[in-house]
Amino acid sequence: MALILTFLGKNGIYRSKIAIAAAISLATQGKRVLLAGLADPTLPILLNTALTPDPQEISPNLQAVQFTASVLLERNWDEMKKLEAQYLRTPIFKEVYGQELVALPGMDHALALNALREYDASGKYDAIIYDGTGDDSTLRMLGMPESLSWYVRRFRQLFINSDLGKTITESPFLQPLISSLFNVNWTADNFAQPTNQVNGFLEQGKAAVANPQRVAAFLVTTSDSIDLANSRYLWGSAQQVGLTIGGLILVAGAENTHLTSEFAPLPVSIVPDVSNGEWQPLINALPNFVEQALQANQPIEIDVHTRQVRLFLPGFDKKQVKLTQYGPEVTVEAGDQRRNIFLPPALSGKPVTGAKFQNSYLIISF
Repeated sequence: MALILTFLGKNGIYRSKIAIAAAISLATQGKRVLLAGLADPTLPILLNTALTPDPQEISPNLQAVQFTASVLLERNWDEMKKLEAQYLRTPIFKEVYGQELVALPGMDHALALNALREYDASGKYDAIIYDGTGDDSTLRMLGMPESLSWYVRRFRQLFINSDLGKTITESPFLQPLISSLFNVNWTADNFAQPTNQVNGFLEQGKAAVANPQRVAAFLVTTSDSIDLANSRYLWGSAQQVGLTIGGLILVAGAENTHLTSEFAPLPVSIVPDVSNGEWQPLINALPNFVEQALQANQPIEIDVHTRQVRLFLPGFDKKQVKLTQYGPEVTVEAGDQRRNIFLPPALSGKPVTGAKFQNSYLIISF
């Protein structure tokens, strides 16, 4: 399993430079590194190397790949057609070819996430540096396993309890029809294998994002006030998807007490910009990513004994945080991110008895 590292911030050029420097630094330490970027010219120009949809070695221990949505969509479509042929007696999509498909908005992030999962599972890399959009889209991408798992467990139970669900699962008159359409027996198999596989992927993704030894992000900013405001917003938003922020990287800035206190308790690293193609000064100034990520405040802490849930939400004030409880779980809204908190059995379904916002923490009592 690899460490997946990404960078958040408004300035895309600086983010990409930090990503490249981080990849070079880890590779020179003897780690097998994959630098993954999106289909834009930034990384190829900075690396002075043409990138392809397949990993290629650009220096010892360092490979680079460019996520091209059309290529990823084509490859995933072929896998879906194989799965469809396995379960349907008469496949529907066999005459639709991956080369025809056009990526819809949002597909590129889902495809990139799946590509990261596959490269991670390959065991070929010790670290994967992802140079994404560095904004809310990246956060939603990394939060996708948790979001989808909520939809699966919430709507699956609703469907099972509905009249339609009971009719399909219990009616003997539908069994012959189902058997004529599918290659599997509904009663015996009930599609457990693909369902369990999907749930397994989602649970693995949730566990990885929640583990700073597996996935972490660092904020990249300049001393510009707008950049700093965006970094604070992304810091708080990252907590809503359970992503650990390990530190702040300030490019070509001067450290001051105001900045350090504004982002406390995050450690602040001051790094120079790349000048005349010289990467080493920037590489030398980079923080210890793994060490800082492990020491960072955890996005969520659940204490069953005190019946409390503590969410770290820096960058927001009390007026920007909303707490609701409509179903068996608690929903927290902060900024443009909404999180459904999956509670352990001891707290699941318990009513909220109190909530307060204190020192950047939302503390919920049951």
